[in-house]
Amino acid sequence: MDIRVLITSGGRLWTPASFSTLCGLAVWCIWLAFKPAQPARKLRERLNGYLEQVDIIEEGDMRKSLVARVVVPLALRILRTLGRLAPRRSMAATRDMLVQGGEPGGLTVLDFYGLRLLAAVGLGCGWLWAASQRMPLTNATLGAVTAGGVGFLLPVFWLRGRANRRRREIMRALPNALDMLTIGVEAGLAFDSALLRVIERWDNALTREFRRALVEMRVGTPRDEALERIAQRAGVPDLATFVAVLVQSTQLGVSIADVLQVQAAQIREKRRMRAEELARKAGIKMMFPLVFCIFPSMFIVILGPALPVIVDTFNQMGGG
Repeated sequence: MDIRVLITSGGRLWTPASFSTLCGLAVWCIWLAFKPAQPARKLRERLNGYLEQVDIIEEGDMRKSLVARVVVPLALRILRTLGRLAPRRSMAATRDMLVQGGEPGGLTVLDFYGLRLLAAVGLGCGWLWAASQRMPLTNATLGAVTAGGVGFLLPVFWLRGRANRRRREIMRALPNALDMLTIGVEAGLAFDSALLRVIERWDNALTREFRRALVEMRVGTPRDEALERIAQRAGVPDLATFVAVLVQSTQLGVSIADVLQVQAAQIREKRRMRAEELARKAGIKMMFPLVFCIFPSMFIVILGPALPVIVDTFNQMGGG
């Protein structure tokens, strides 16, 4: 016997198939109405957050001066473009020199080469323009080439001097830093905590390198690798020796406090020997200013008033 279930609505008879189809259509319409709105809402929220960040960045950029917003980025772009024209054989040495110099101004290798080319072209063209009005063009061109060569070498001397000053600063700060590290470790602090004490006590090139290494260690870099990077960036033999001994002692399980104590004593002894060496060289270095600057002035002061009398005496002797 065929049994059908009829649903009455408004005087009409609905079969189960048609009723379920209508229900499915209603559910599908509701899903279309609400389901796509969620990704769109999330996307709109993300876009709004991004636009807020862009507005904050733009407001911060607009607070800067015109030179910081326009001139500096344009100059860096020009330097990088000029830097690509330079030879690439000495890029590794230049990169090491920049790192040892503390990366002044955030300069990269291309920026530095661009700066060299810009200084050469600027000095050469300036000399040519200034000298062409007072001397023949051939002489002015020769002088411009010489000035361009000097301008090309000036950034190298500047960077080399900066790297040497930074190495001397690290060498002077190293004994005191090792003493404080030794005291902190012997007092029961961990090496990282003692390093943090040194960073908080002084602000120099060495403590800035320690701060950078400590940040690297906190983000997951192994301590030995972070310390080795300090030695590579500093370029100071004493610091490299200390780092090598410290890394080896850590690998062999030797007490860090004993290693720090021995290294601090050796560094202090080296500092004393360097001071004695500089004291021995002082006499030789003082000879040139004494002979060429101080002695002539003394002779002028002492013999100056008697010089007319001496000249008259010789004149009388010659006349007689």
